Amino acid sequence: MKNVRTRFAPSPTGYMHVGNLRTALYAYLVAKKNNGTFVLRIEDTDKSRQVEGALDVIYSTLKDSGLNWDEGPDIGGNYGPYIQSERKDNYLEYAEKLVKDGKAYYCFCKKEDIENRISVKSDYSQGYDGFCSGLSEETVSEYLKEGKEYVIRQKMPKTGKTVFNDLVYGTIEVSNEELEDQILIKSDKMPTYNFANVIDDHLMGISHVIRGNEYLSSTPKYTLLYDAFGWESPEYIHCPQVMRDATHKLSKRDGDASYHDFIDKGFLPQAIINYIALLGWSPKSEQEIFTLRELVDEFEISGISKSSAILDVEKMKYINSEHIKKLSSDEFESFSLPYLHSSIENCDVNFKLLSSLLHTRIEVFNDIPELVSFINELPDYSTDLFVNKKNKTDKVNSIETLTELHEVLSNVQSFSSEAVHSAVFTLIKDKNAKTGYIMWPLRVALSGLPSTPGGGIELAVVLGKEESLKRISAALEKLNR
Repeated sequence: MKNVRTRFAPSPTGYMHVGNLRTALYAYLVAKKNNGTFVLRIEDTDKSRQVEGALDVIYSTLKDSGLNWDEGPDIGGNYGPYIQSERKDNYLEYAEKLVKDGKAYYCFCKKEDIENRISVKSDYSQGYDGFCSGLSEETVSEYLKEGKEYVIRQKMPKTGKTVFNDLVYGTIEVSNEELEDQILIKSDKMPTYNFANVIDDHLMGISHVIRGNEYLSSTPKYTLLYDAFGWESPEYIHCPQVMRDATHKLSKRDGDASYHDFIDKGFLPQAIINYIALLGWSPKSEQEIFTLRELVDEFEISGISKSSAILDVEKMKYINSEHIKKLSSDEFESFSLPYLHSSIENCDVNFKLLSSLLHTRIEVFNDIPELVSFINELPDYSTDLFVNKKNKTDKVNSIETLTELHEVLSNVQSFSSEAVHSAVFTLIKDKNAKTGYIMWPLRVALSGLPSTPGGGIELAVVLGKEESLKRISAALEKLNR
């Protein structure tokens, strides 16, 4: 494909949920797959729905997730301005051209007038009845001179069919008699969403329009506008809806998960992008874990499904865990340290070692507080934990083991991993014991848990000498009661 230009055109109405972000991702992938241009355009014509700070959210979300745009409000380009409210003079000019060509008309009807006429027409069930399309030029001119409030409507064909092609859903036909004369310019002289989209997409040379399939029903109106101007329509790619469950789609209004919600829950940006790419698209290979660069290489429009996709948080966690494992030790540490510092009160803890122990043991970073909670305070554990058939430990021999461990660890001067490891394994060798026979009581004494991130030696080094000896003494006191 030549001269591929796609756009993501969000409205600044709040946080970006994953359905919106997926639209941006697919637009980005189509552009980059074909060495094209990805455009960011802000659609702010509906001032009543705007939320303060939402524009910054759009910028930060796209940048954090790697979807860097080639043209946009902040960086400019050859087709600006890239904010709709700054282009409003364009829209009225184009609408008036359609009026002049007889393809649109001024409508002076008030809402109550329309409703009253519809109520007495048994054969007209919905929408606008086209009343003002029959007004004479003299009447229209008189109303305009009087300053009478108006909207501009497109004059839609009443017979035949409108046909368009979608790269996912194929050829679609709609009977024109189902189409209402749509409003192009509202009474405040601002364009409607549909009209502004068509004008901007044409003027910006957009070759492919990617959006949710809820806009399929609106596409005939877009097609008829392109026809009215004599312009070539872009290629359409309508994506399946992202659903909360089998019957409810994701919605910002319903408080469904936004990109920032998932970030706050400890997901990585690259994992979120990886997962939402698979919401309604299937790669040709069996591969599931992708970098953004790999998604560009793998992405094909033919892989987009017609069926709705249901957000599966458990699957998302799995994908996130795989991306976490791919982080370098330093990268993981930089992500994990804020969670560790906010969860652990003891500043003498070996945070670097603890971070390394957690690297392959979490799905999301929000798992960390629960996994390390024993470091702040030992749980009130039962001495039954010292009984382990596999390691052949019981309460009696655990007393002997912990007594010896307390003595051995008391003599370790530099409480490093190497020094603690050497001391403990010297004890294992001197006792001619199995590793688990010594390590199991040590792990339980230090954590009060049957399962921990890391074994006894790692936990001792993480906690430090003083705290480790204190916990071993507490365990001996429990066992000797």
